[in-house]
Amino acid sequence: MNPVLEICAGDVGSVRAAAAGGAARVELCSALSEGGLTPSAALIEYAVSMDKLRTHVLIRPRTGDFLYDADEVAVMERDIAMAVELGAHGVVIGALTPGGDVDMDVCRRLVSAARGRSVTFHRAFDRCRDASSALEDIISLGCDRVLTSGQAPVALEGAETLRRLVDQAAGRICIMPGSGVSPHNAAEILRKSGATEIHASARRPVSSRMIYKNDKVYMGAADADENEILVTSADVVADIINAINNL
Repeated sequence: MNPVLEICAGDVGSVRAAAAGGAARVELCSALSEGGLTPSAALIEYAVSMDKLRTHVLIRPRTGDFLYDADEVAVMERDIAMAVELGAHGVVIGALTPGGDVDMDVCRRLVSAARGRSVTFHRAFDRCRDASSALEDIISLGCDRVLTSGQAPVALEGAETLRRLVDQAAGRICIMPGSGVSPHNAAEILRKSGATEIHASARRPVSSRMIYKNDKVYMGAADADENEILVTSADVVADIINAINNL
């Protein structure tokens, strides 16, 4: 069986490109520049409507850490219910305690809210104090996979840890490498880690189609180039698939 490619998609164009390039699944989110946040209902509906593309929805109510208060947990539960109602095939969750462990109470509530849909534990895992212990906790929650860079800045650098996690998991859960994945290193990451799924954004910069541009006004950070956006490329998706299918 060929490895599975999941694309992190934060807009309509990226969902469309993921499907056109042949990805099996999207992790749907917004605000990729902030590490990803929960997407809109309309974007979920759009992604779910794409044939042959499974949609897993990121559930993250804000930027920053993964320590959530009661109101934030309630919002995440409602976001999961909304995603399920809209036909999402899965959700992507994560919550930590102040000490850097998996918050089992919160995560049980989030898994329960998913009502049997596939559940991925996101890269909050890479902020855990003990990867081995955290993995056992996540397995006990009934999650289907863990998205991780092997607690390194990028997955290739974390390949040794990824291999240890794959060995520890022993088929009980899928370890899915992510961060810094490209057509040039995807096969190497899978080879070194022993993983069977991989996660990438496969993005390229696209210039704005605006003719008039007021460069004195910024919608975000003043050093950001708002005349260019990063969008998933169908060609890059296809290149990653070709690379990992020829291991």
